[in-house]
Amino acid sequence: MTAKRALITGGAGFVGSWLAEALLERGWSVQVIDDLSTGSIENIEPLKADPRFSYVLDTVTNRSLMLELVDRADVVFHLAAAVGVRLIVEHPVRTIETNIQTTELILELCARKKRPILLASTSEVYGKLDKQTFHEEDDLVLGPTSRSRWCYASSKIIDEFLAQAYFTEKGLPTVTVRLFNTIGPRQTGRYGMVVPRFVEQALAGAPITVYGDGTQRRSFTWIGDVVDALIRLVEHPEASGRVFNVGHTRDISIRELAELVIRLTGSSSEIVNVPYDEAYDPGFEDMPRRLPDISRIEALIGYRPSLDLPEMLRRIIAV
Repeated sequence: MTAKRALITGGAGFVGSWLAEALLERGWSVQVIDDLSTGSIENIEPLKADPRFSYVLDTVTNRSLMLELVDRADVVFHLAAAVGVRLIVEHPVRTIETNIQTTELILELCARKKRPILLASTSEVYGKLDKQTFHEEDDLVLGPTSRSRWCYASSKIIDEFLAQAYFTEKGLPTVTVRLFNTIGPRQTGRYGMVVPRFVEQALAGAPITVYGDGTQRRSFTWIGDVVDALIRLVEHPEASGRVFNVGHTRDISIRELAELVIRLTGSSSEIVNVPYDEAYDPGFEDMPRRLPDISRIEALIGYRPSLDLPEMLRRIIAV
């Protein structure tokens, strides 16, 4: 694949800014669009000096603008979405509209120009699936519509169906990635992201707030591994029309994560458990375990996580 002009929606966000930087390092030209609702101009500040980088501050729902931006691109990375459990619970309308409307528009415009597109989905789509590891062909098990907790997963499932429909019906090259917990510098804890929140609390000597009983287990993936996988997938001809888990093969309980952060920061913080009803809303449901089966992406591009969790945390703490 010789494409060298990328458009990144949500490009001022955590993943988007890292992706933009990685593409520039590989010789690509990069244009990003972001409305800064959850992204930050500081994330892309260091990139502005590169003549191959440009950015637009606007919403992806601006049809005339997006028509122009898609036309200029060789490949589109669609990362713009509502992010974070807190945002999802507190603003379900915004979550649903942001995720579905932007994806509908960007797929339509990409199909007009036959621009390959990578769609960022989420491990949240697996919902309450009760398995040791999650495979891309597993059933998706969600809670009731009375729980706003599940509106994010539902909207991303619709996004995935849309991408698959455009691939099947219109021949649009689409790649869908289900990102598991991704961490690294520049990530904010403002919307409920657990690692930056724990690190910030530990460095301040404040109580580390663990939601629920802390036995829920999650895997955490280094951002550099994730963006490398996104680029390699969009460049691989056999990735089109498929869904890929991107994550780490080892998990940890949230209580153990808090203890590890305290140890690595040398903090005197205590761990305080906060019931879900207080942290989010009454009846909030969480999953006891979320660990990806990465055999599909490993077979196609040789993807393997490069860092263990302690090293990831050391790099985040050192910034």
